[in-house]
Amino acid sequence: MDLTQLLPQLGGGLFTLLMFVVSLSIIVAIHEYGHYIVGRWSGIHAEVFSIGFGPVLFARTDKRGTVWQIAALPFGGYVKFLGDANAASVGGTDVAEGRDARHTMLGAPLWARAATVAAGPIFNFILAIVLFAGFIMVTGSPRVPMTYAAEVALPPAYASDMLPGDEIIKIGDITMSPEEGLDGLPVTDRVDYTVRRNGEEIVVQGPYPLPPRASGVTPRSAADDAGLKIGDVITAVDGTPVFAFQQLVDVVNAADGRSLDLTVWRSGDTLDITLSPRRMDLPLPNGGFETRWLIGITGDLFFEAATDRVAPWRAVWLGMQQLWMTITTSLSALSHIVTGAISTCNLSGPVGIAQTSATMASQGATSYVLFIGMLSAAVGLLNLFPIPVLDGGHLVFHAYEAVTRRKPSDRALNVLMMAGVALIGTMMVFAILNDLVLCP
Repeated sequence: MDLTQLLPQLGGGLFTLLMFVVSLSIIVAIHEYGHYIVGRWSGIHAEVFSIGFGPVLFARTDKRGTVWQIAALPFGGYVKFLGDANAASVGGTDVAEGRDARHTMLGAPLWARAATVAAGPIFNFILAIVLFAGFIMVTGSPRVPMTYAAEVALPPAYASDMLPGDEIIKIGDITMSPEEGLDGLPVTDRVDYTVRRNGEEIVVQGPYPLPPRASGVTPRSAADDAGLKIGDVITAVDGTPVFAFQQLVDVVNAADGRSLDLTVWRSGDTLDITLSPRRMDLPLPNGGFETRWLIGITGDLFFEAATDRVAPWRAVWLGMQQLWMTITTSLSALSHIVTGAISTCNLSGPVGIAQTSATMASQGATSYVLFIGMLSAAVGLLNLFPIPVLDGGHLVFHAYEAVTRRKPSDRALNVLMMAGVALIGTMMVFAILNDLVLCP
């Protein structure tokens, strides 16, 4: 039994908390390390680097005099620089007359302070790119022409005549190419596949290429709550057999939220699962969102396709594209939530994030790593919002100083910081209520 199978047996609540703490700790450590290392490079001395808050469980002091510690409450972290009054680097003793002034956050040049503040979100973005690129390198890119590599677990009715190494030339009457989809393929239970085998083109038969099999389960969806798992094959809905994923999509859309009785094949066993589709807002390729009824599973081919290795530079470029798409989609979703165009249920708070982290961890290491990359991108973006107490708020103060040639007054800073704390607290309360009450 591997780790992803063993950990959920620890108990749902404990597993959820553990996976949330692990993912959050990784992201916080990278974020705070960005502040620390760029501050150090800029000549600002860090007194404390802490993962967590509250009572210190472990601490050691390095040769530069920085205390590295792990605290009892693992829900965040901070770097306290020389002269800071608190962990938020707000206020403090600006030893302007002393020779140590240059090594404090308040006494350092503007460029050094701005770079140190911006480094946290930037390091979150770098982590996201690294994890996205690693995911791409591990999974590879589909070989062209598409090549049958191995069977996946399916009911006997989905048997195929294809063999590993067969290059798929045509599916039905559709010639395969990177640009060609399967939209025009008739939905039938058996399909002709033209394949190249040992240099010869032959026609073999197999099931519909996209069966009603769950290749992914969306966290906190109807399918997730009902207990559907990756690899489950839905063989019938309300007693009517289905053999193509598109049939399942059509039935769910037509149900208009009505409860559905699913017959599910799982590793040779047959299960009966009842669930109700939920209205979900999905991003469109060209921007905006569409609202559809979904149960929360994704489909894929009935076989594993051969893949080719992706070069590191190519993977990094694709990782950067994934980061950009994550940021733009997040900003679009936020603007649609604010204007009321889509539901606030698209906004997850700490409870929802914890549940999602557990679901992704239970789906395997690659899914969990990809989730950490997505969460790191979201944390980096959130910290750039121009809200006092966040990094973006500090950067606004630095921009003000750059334009006016003077720092904001202590009175203004205190008022703005209190307003920022109140705003963040209000948002947190709403997010928790959203997770537990409004969109459970």
